[in-house]
Amino acid sequence: MEPHKITIQDILAAKHIRKITMLTAYDYPLASLMDRAGIEIILVGDSLANVVLGLDSTTKVGMAEMIHHAKAVTRAVKQALVIGDMPYESYQINPEESLKNARRFIDEAQCQAVKLEWFDRCLEVTEKIIQGGIAVMGHIGLTPQTADKLGGFKVQGRDAEAAQRLIEQATALEKLGCFSIVLECVPDKIAQIITQKLGIPTIGIGAGIHCDGQVLVTHDLLGLFERFTPKFVKKYVNLSPLIFQAIEEYKKEVREGKFPGPEHSFSIKEEEVKKIRLT
Repeated sequence: MEPHKITIQDILAAKHIRKITMLTAYDYPLASLMDRAGIEIILVGDSLANVVLGLDSTTKVGMAEMIHHAKAVTRAVKQALVIGDMPYESYQINPEESLKNARRFIDEAQCQAVKLEWFDRCLEVTEKIIQGGIAVMGHIGLTPQTADKLGGFKVQGRDAEAAQRLIEQATALEKLGCFSIVLECVPDKIAQIITQKLGIPTIGIGAGIHCDGQVLVTHDLLGLFERFTPKFVKKYVNLSPLIFQAIEEYKKEVREGKFPGPEHSFSIKEEEVKKIRLT
C-alpha cells in the first residue's frame, strides 16, 4: 500500500483533533528517519545557515543553498508535508522577486509549501505568493531574519501593546489565506489567545503548550549543535559526545593497525597473486 502523502487539508483538519508535529531537516538521511517516524511537517529551515553551514546569521543563506538542501529532503520523504523556508534574500531584499523564488521551492525542489517570516511588507508578499497558487505558512513573534529590529533574540509580545500587534498580525495572515502560522518566542498565554482566535493551526517554538503543534530545530533536539541552546529546546538525546567518542575510537584503531580487520577487507586467491609480474 502506498503511504499517505500529508496535504495542506490534513494539517488544517488536525486543529482541535490532534497535536501537529514538525521538525527541520536539511539532508536525505535525517529527513528519511523523521518521515518514517511519522513527523507530519518537515521544514527545510533557514537554520541551515547556523547548524549545517556554520554561518552566524540566517540572513547569510541564499536560494542556491536552500534549494540544494530542499531537493535532498524531498528525495527522502514519502509522507510528510515538506515546507521550504524562504531565505532573507528571496523576499525581504527584493519583494518583487518573491513569487518567482517561492515557485522554485515548488517546481525545482518539490516542496508543498513555503514559510516566510513577518517583516514590513509581509502582507503584500504573502498575498502575492498565495495568489500565485502557492501555500504559505506564516511566522510571527521572534523572527530571526530581522531580530536586530526586534532588539535581539528576545521573547516578543510581553506587554499588551506588543501582544496586540502579534494578534493582529496572525489575524491578517489568516485572512490572506495562510494555512498555518509559526509562533516563535511568544508568552504562552498570548500564544493561547492567538490559537483560540484563529481557525488555522498554530505551530509553537518557545510559545508554550497551547499551540496546535510544535516545531524544533532537529540539531538542537539531537544535541548536535553546541554553539548555544535556546531555553525552549529539549535535548531528547545528546549525540555530540557519542559521535566524538566514535571518531576518537576510529582514529585510535587506525593508528594502532586494528582497523581495517580481515572482516572489512577483500581477498584474492594466492595463486592469482603469484601470477602478477612485479618487474
